[in-house]
Amino acid sequence: MTRQLSRRFFLAAAGAALAAPRMTWAADKAPTLLDHILLGCNDLDKGIAFVEESTGVRAALGGVHPGAGTRNALLSLGENRYLEIIAPDPKQPASADSRDLRKLEDPILVGWAAHPGDIEAFAARLKQEGIAATGPNPGSRKRPDGRVLHWKTLGLKDDAAGLLPFFIEWSGDSLHPSVDSPQGCGLLTFEAFTPKPDELWRKAAELRLDLPISAARGASLHAVIAGPKGQLDVTF
Repeated sequence: MTRQLSRRFFLAAAGAALAAPRMTWAADKAPTLLDHILLGCNDLDKGIAFVEESTGVRAALGGVHPGAGTRNALLSLGENRYLEIIAPDPKQPASADSRDLRKLEDPILVGWAAHPGDIEAFAARLKQEGIAATGPNPGSRKRPDGRVLHWKTLGLKDDAAGLLPFFIEWSGDSLHPSVDSPQGCGLLTFEAFTPKPDELWRKAAELRLDLPISAARGASLHAVIAGPKGQLDVTF
């Protein structure tokens, strides 16, 4: 899965920290409708190693995004949730997204996706309520095993500088990546920080998103992923 990446993610830094192993997890703070988290990096192999070093689980190659100049690797975060490690595809011409990713010194969060259910109905509701969006637009990706996944996405015209998600509905005949991606990790935390928490809370409420939001001097997303080896703590 890919999206137009936000330019502002270059202001963020990323880090990883180990903790005592935990073998089962429930998300303490995460949006109910979260579908997947995007971890951007300048090299896919390095991104896979970065996640594996902290969690003990190695993400599997997912495929390429034709025309977007990117490719990915995936790791399940439990039922209907997964981590997408996204990086430039050296076999494709450079694109705006791939040029952005090449500038990264370390892997960082570059966005997230939520599943609203019937995305056509969701788009109609947003239009009726005066919330500007683009889509739904069809997308697809060919997996290494030859199977093709299909989806539709919708993007907000104002995504609060990347703190709000884009929206995705997977085709009924496409296996959700959380099902057959490498298992063993769980999402403990996914939250947003902003100098204007009331404003972001209002926008999230309009979208029916229970995104945990806290006040901070700067705007950022924060995720904690737990694996059998330890925890990966990343931000944007």
